[in-house]
Amino acid sequence: MNSAGYEVATQPGEEPEELPATEKDLAEDAPWKKIQQNTFTRWCNEHLKCVHKRIGDLQRDLSDGLRLIALLEVLSQKKMGRKYHPRPNFRQMKLENVSVALEFLEREHIKLVSIDSKAIVDGNLKLILGLIWTLILHYSISMPMWEDEDEEDARRQTPKQRLLGWIQNKVPQLPITNFNRDWQDGKALGALVDNCAPGEGGARGREDLSLGVIAPEEIVDPNVDEHSVMTYLSQFPKAKLKPGAPLRSKQLNPRKARAYGPGSWALGARRWVPGVRSLA
Repeated sequence: MNSAGYEVATQPGEEPEELPATEKDLAEDAPWKKIQQNTFTRWCNEHLKCVHKRIGDLQRDLSDGLRLIALLEVLSQKKMGRKYHPRPNFRQMKLENVSVALEFLEREHIKLVSIDSKAIVDGNLKLILGLIWTLILHYSISMPMWEDEDEEDARRQTPKQRLLGWIQNKVPQLPITNFNRDWQDGKALGALVDNCAPGEGGARGREDLSLGVIAPEEIVDPNVDEHSVMTYLSQFPKAKLKPGAPLRSKQLNPRKARAYGPGSWALGARRWVPGVRSLA
């Protein structure tokens, strides 16, 4: 069980997270909990928008199973493979729909801990957050292959190690070792944005990269939790610039400069002068 109060499924060979949690941290109105709920809701909506669906209240809107089924089909790019109720007006129908979704996750070999259909239908927020975090770990961090990544290394690493390693490779000038305190002064985020959108650091860069899962003020909030930060940062490996976004070229490597063209011959000493230069 982690600081969020829910158990998280782990990768083979990975030890469960054990983080100290104070009574204040576990309170229903703990500030980090609201940030996490908002972050996870936005993550779901980023994926659901392609099927024109939306979650307004994460605690209640998954209860009939329909948006959960839609989310899983988008994430997996597969159909459920089982019939479900398109108009679940009764509790039993809702339970059956959620069961269809959870059984699909079992077939996908995604391990769920302490989560059943009743918990989702009854709006158990703690377990719903645990479910969404499991989906984030699997579909946003574990599954995708990222640029400049070794496939064998990726298989051996936990999702947390993998994301941290990718970030460290992108901003080697900063000693980033965690997903909480190292992000609170904004420097690491600015450096990462500048690597992905050179010359467009800060709010403009985040806007051009379309990273809408967490509000900028939330990622530097001392109350933000590790899961929210990881959810946000997991977007960077696959982030695309918006069409028309300005881009400054990264620092030029003189060794990659090449000269093309016939050049010219100076009068007298007949010294060859390079023609038009092209910088790779």
